[in-house]
Amino acid sequence: MAGKPMVLTPDGYKKMTDELDYLKNTKRVEVKESLAIARSFGDLSENSEYDEAKNEQAKVESRINELEEILKNVVIVNEDELSGDTVNLGMTVKVYDEEFDEEVEYNIVGSNEADPLKNNISDQSPIGIALLGKHVDEIVEVEAPSGVIKLKILEIKKS
Repeated sequence: MAGKPMVLTPDGYKKMTDELDYLKNTKRVEVKESLAIARSFGDLSENSEYDEAKNEQAKVESRINELEEILKNVVIVNEDELSGDTVNLGMTVKVYDEEFDEEVEYNIVGSNEADPLKNNISDQSPIGIALLGKHVDEIVEVEAPSGVIKLKILEIKKS
C-alpha cells in the first residue's frame, strides 16, 4: 500500500538518504557485533547487555523501515522551478514581526525536516501555512496560542 507522498527539499532528501546509509552499513554492523559479544556472556535470560543490544537492534531496524517507507513516496522540490517572488517549500522568507518589533528569517521545509531551533519551519505548521503562496509586502496573520501574530513579508529567496 502506497503511503502519503512526503515533500522534501534536496537537502532534506540528502540528509535522509545519508542517515539510511549510515544505519544500514555502519550502525547495523555495530549492533550485530554488540549482540555477538553479549551472547558470549552466557545465560540470555539474565543478560542485560543482550537485552540492551536487542532493544538497540529493534530501534535501528524500525528507523530503517521508517526511512525506506518515506523515501519510497518522496517528492523532491525542484528549486530551479521556484520563482523567487512567491513563498514556497524550499524558500527562505524574511518577515517583520510587528508584536516583537524584529525581523526573522524562516526556511520553509517539509514536515520531516522541521527544526524550529534553526528556523526551519514545516510547510504544515501554522506559520508555514500562512506564508505559503504569499508575496513580498503582504501581511499574514497566524493564529497562535498567545493570540494572532502579524508578519509582514520583507524578502523571499531560494534557500
